[in-house]
Amino acid sequence: MTEPEPATVKPKRPIWRRNLFVLWFGTFMAGLAFSEIMPFLSLYVDTLGNFTKDQLNLYSGITFSATYLVTAVASPMWGRLADRKGRKLMLLRASLGMAVVMGLMGAVTSVWELMALRFIQGIFSGYISNANALMATQAPKSKSGQALGTLSTGYVAGSLFGPLVGGVLAEIFSYRVTFFITGALLLSVFFVSYFFVTESFTPVKKENMLSSKEVLGVVNHPRLILGMFITTLIIQASNMSISPILSLYVREIMPKGSAITLFSGIVAAIPGVATLFAAPQLGRLGDRIGTELILSIGFIFAILVYLPMAFVTNVWQLMFLRFLIGISNATMLPAVQTILSKNTPPEVTGRVFSWNQSFQAIGSVLGPMIGSVVSTVFDYSGVFISTSVLVLLNFLLVWHNTASLRRKHLNS
Repeated sequence: MTEPEPATVKPKRPIWRRNLFVLWFGTFMAGLAFSEIMPFLSLYVDTLGNFTKDQLNLYSGITFSATYLVTAVASPMWGRLADRKGRKLMLLRASLGMAVVMGLMGAVTSVWELMALRFIQGIFSGYISNANALMATQAPKSKSGQALGTLSTGYVAGSLFGPLVGGVLAEIFSYRVTFFITGALLLSVFFVSYFFVTESFTPVKKENMLSSKEVLGVVNHPRLILGMFITTLIIQASNMSISPILSLYVREIMPKGSAITLFSGIVAAIPGVATLFAAPQLGRLGDRIGTELILSIGFIFAILVYLPMAFVTNVWQLMFLRFLIGISNATMLPAVQTILSKNTPPEVTGRVFSWNQSFQAIGSVLGPMIGSVVSTVFDYSGVFISTSVLVLLNFLLVWHNTASLRRKHLNS
């Protein structure tokens, strides 16, 4: 009589893969929540008083940029605390704080209250950067490109659907109710992060915390790390420089009477579609051939795509080129985060990623300013040309800073 074969035990999913799934949901919901209020934020400002056109433009601009300005200042403080107390605690702090602040925005009675809450929202920033930091410390170094590339698609996907969801909610309910719903979405992120994110973390005593100078002393290739911060700033500024003029450019190249609003939305969203599908595959490829090489190829590709955007004659050409830009975007920020994770010890990852977020926030402020100034002086086509010049400078900086990594990868 033969003994029955033992039942095969299904291997347990690694903790980092389960966390990746949960954090993808969290970053998706965060991206959805942030972007769904953007289409009507200036319209909401307009309901809070009787403003002239110049006042409305000024107040809308301050309301939009306030969060990014505060994020740039507050992120290093939260990064230091993350290295002391853990990244999960920072995820909970950010998601709960933003849920409360976003809900309160629906109850404001003046534009000053809204501005104040947008400033406070910047203080409670950090969910995305801490999700990246937690994943960077948990995923095996050989899988970090794939993991961070996949994680980046969560925020991208949320940002894609956000404007559509926000527009529908505002149309069915009202601007105020949409803020309440957005707060509830962020509250769900808090509970999911609380119950399902697992972090093995050894607290670092305050007296044992390294200074900023000492942090750069313990990372691999400190000049590379600083270069990546500047690279992040330029990437974000390049992407955001087009934002103020994109719908106006669409209107200029389309026949009068066309559905300009619809096509502007499609043109704005289509890079995210490409990034959503390309980022995980490019991250996996970077793990094999070198993330620094993927990043350099992405810059060259972006330059070749931005330049012809200045000379398109119809919206279909622009949509095609914007789709290609989405592929180049999939090589950029995820690749920077992967390089940071592979060259940063776990005990200082929180601070390094928070510094990177600060530079990204500064890029979010500088980009629209650059686009507005250049379009005023050189017209809309000049914005795309100036953006390609920015990307070229970024490529030269990265090529210089990653020379040692390329040599190491070729010799391995």
